[in-house]
Amino acid sequence: MIFSHHLANDKPEHPFAEFIRILGKGKKGARSLTQEEACRAMTMIMANEILPEQLGAFLMLLRIKEETAEEIAGFVLAARKSCLISNTAVKVDLDWSSYAGKRRHLPWFLLSALLLAQNGITVFMHGAPGPSTERLYTENVLPIFGFKPAQSLDDAKRQLQDRCFSYLNLVKFCPRLHEIIDLRPVLGLRSPVHTLVRMLNPFNAGYSIQGIFHPSYRAVHQQAALLLQQPHMNVLKGEGGETERNPDMECLVQSVHDGEMSAETWPAVFTRRHVKAENLEPQELLKVWQGKKRDEFGEASVIGTLAVVLKLLQKTDSRTEAGRMAANLWAERDLAYFG
Repeated sequence: MIFSHHLANDKPEHPFAEFIRILGKGKKGARSLTQEEACRAMTMIMANEILPEQLGAFLMLLRIKEETAEEIAGFVLAARKSCLISNTAVKVDLDWSSYAGKRRHLPWFLLSALLLAQNGITVFMHGAPGPSTERLYTENVLPIFGFKPAQSLDDAKRQLQDRCFSYLNLVKFCPRLHEIIDLRPVLGLRSPVHTLVRMLNPFNAGYSIQGIFHPSYRAVHQQAALLLQQPHMNVLKGEGGETERNPDMECLVQSVHDGEMSAETWPAVFTRRHVKAENLEPQELLKVWQGKKRDEFGEASVIGTLAVVLKLLQKTDSRTEAGRMAANLWAERDLAYFG
């Protein structure tokens, strides 16, 4: 009777428990997920077929061991099926993720992206403002230049066609992932979702560039891009975690081009470190663009970031020439473009 009583109270195992067990079965028994397992797990997460406790356990087990390229590739494939991803013929040259926000320096990378757009390179930027009130997020800075964040994928398409640039908040095309990112203040740590959102590439652009903060994630992004068959991709340790080259430091850029991985180091522009400003004033970006103010660090950051992108876009295969081209584009910019 006792045995029968225990059987009567046994609950069937939740289907998602399999993935938590794989990740958490002790030091000797645990392992990483295969790409196929990661895809199945994220499919259940995106469909909200799991319990909140399971999501927290899953994310933190991954965080402790750090996600692999196979896991990220599987997560991205599943997320793309569940998100409102575009399948229209809108031409996007460059996918640019922007999720970190800036704290020490202004977001100079925005001038690089907008300069590309002014020169006919179609740039789609996506991101999500975080909880920190000490950081400047792209969505909050763009209105200074007369750019309103898109309100939907259709709105983004119109902006891309009209001005070769659009920024769209993650919540507008993948609200489930946005919900999970918003768990950071609850969990106290970033999760693998912070990696996968950078690789969503909603318009399936042939070229993609991503900035990360922790150097160890460069290789994960690079290898995941290879698994996802992304034709051309760059990942770099950007200033503050954004896709921005810091001119005070050498910059290792890891790439994928037509199924081949490569890496190259761009040298520092300056031999000394610049002191960060006491206060970040976004209007300074516009003043520098309009030539009303000079900023040595900022202009070098714009040109340096642009040079990396031009080489990614295969405008040249020479770092020196990419730097020269970037400097010329900056010198010849339309000062009244945002007037």
